[in-house]
Amino acid sequence: MTKNPLSDTSIKPSWLKVRACADAGYLKVQSLLKEHGLHTVCQEANCPNRGECFSQGTATFLIMGPNCSRNCRFCNVASGDLGALDDREPANVAETVAILKLRHAVITSVTRDDLPDGGAGHFVRVIKAIRDLGRDVTIEVLTPDFQGDTDALNAVFRAAPEVFNHNVETVSRLYPAVRPAADYDRSLMVLHSAAQHGGMMVKSGLMVGLGETVNELEQVFHDLHIAGVGMLTIGQYLAPSKLHHPIVRYYHPDEFDSLAENARRAGIAHVFSGPLVRSSYHAAELFHRS
Repeated sequence: MTKNPLSDTSIKPSWLKVRACADAGYLKVQSLLKEHGLHTVCQEANCPNRGECFSQGTATFLIMGPNCSRNCRFCNVASGDLGALDDREPANVAETVAILKLRHAVITSVTRDDLPDGGAGHFVRVIKAIRDLGRDVTIEVLTPDFQGDTDALNAVFRAAPEVFNHNVETVSRLYPAVRPAADYDRSLMVLHSAAQHGGMMVKSGLMVGLGETVNELEQVFHDLHIAGVGMLTIGQYLAPSKLHHPIVRYYHPDEFDSLAENARRAGIAHVFSGPLVRSSYHAAELFHRS
């Protein structure tokens, strides 16, 4: 019997294969990051779009170090020695934003449950440093949940990024297996708080292929709409290694189109859905279309 190519996860479908890229643009971004001692989620999470984004002169900055205080089973970011925050990082990020002439800067971070404010103050300092450039730059932050600390969240909200992003990542049922230190309802609370604060586009992201059902995804779409999310990314989960949560199935590109339609019907206005879509993939275009 012929295997279903979507459930046979031993063979990566053609639509998930990307070309390696090391052109002048790629090398420039890589060199700048090294020169300023900066990390990107593109590198640490081994994003399949890294070559494309770097070659186009853009990257998603990963602040507060390369190591995370949590150990989610879907994520390639390392856990381990967390270290002290780098006081020079906000200025270094801002300088790199200026050199790259970014019109939309995306800032994310590892989770730092070891810090009293979860690193919210560091997000604020990075946002301020970019604002102090005096350039016309919109800012998108992709934050952890700060353990639901309302003071930490409000500090980031008051810094007024144009986009506040927090990923729910997967359906509620899979949290114990995929995100054991996170909480689905807490993530919805984070998003709802951002929407209630106002003045920002509220965004979230989902992976598929972890074992969820379409009905469960539709419930997430409904929950995100109720929380006030206006922008959503949906992409295929790709296991970083055999030690991570396994890929249960691959979704065909047509299925991503169907998921996008379902999300829009649930009330989410702006949906970017596709096999290689990630939270910050084409973030500038998605923001400026919204």
